[in-house]
Amino acid sequence: MKHNHNHDNVPGPKLVPVRFEFTHPTATTVCVAGTFNHWQPEAKTLHSSGVGHWWKETALAPGTYEYCLVVDGLWIPDPLARSSVANPFGGRNSVLTVASSPAAAHLADAENLPLKNANQPKKKI
Repeated sequence: MKHNHNHDNVPGPKLVPVRFEFTHPTATTVCVAGTFNHWQPEAKTLHSSGVGHWWKETALAPGTYEYCLVVDGLWIPDPLARSSVANPFGGRNSVLTVASSPAAAHLADAENLPLKNANQPKKKI
């Protein structure tokens, strides 16, 4: 009896496009390292636009990841990240949450907005 070892039709996690961006006027190399690439900065080198703007497009499975930017060898939190957590080295790791769909991302963003009270009088300036 033969066994079917073809697992190509097994659905895997759907990858979601993610874009990292960073601006630094004098940086010569910028990478991103995190839980999504086993903290290996050389695995995700950002591209330079030539005017101090760096970017990298990649695709990640939905989930929550910690990461840092590595700018000329210095590990720093992403200044554009919405949140960060303390790391075991006395610094901060940025936190990236990849939603399973654009609608889920919009919903997650809305959950973090402050609530407005329609019954409260407006402030006069």
